Amino acid sequence: MELKDLLNRITVNPKIFGGKPIIRGMRIKVENVLSLLAQGMTLEEILEDYPELEPDDIRACLVYACALVANEAIENVNIEATT
Repeated sequence: MELKDLLNRITVNPKIFGGKPIIRGMRIKVENVLSLLAQGMTLEEILEDYPELEPDDIRACLVYACALVANEAIENVNIEATT
């Protein structure tokens, strides 16, 4: 999967967690996944704790974080409209 396709898994919805980046519209924040990785959890452990996640969701969080640190434009993040 290409990096831009991974970024499509990251969404922002102002009605969910105040617009913080989340994974595929679910109530799972990117920052939570990154925190779990920083604490030493493995991919398998995270997927076991969050069965609705897919391995590419975790990769998408890493791609998103890398783009932020590199100060790159993050154009493929989906901003969900509120109605």
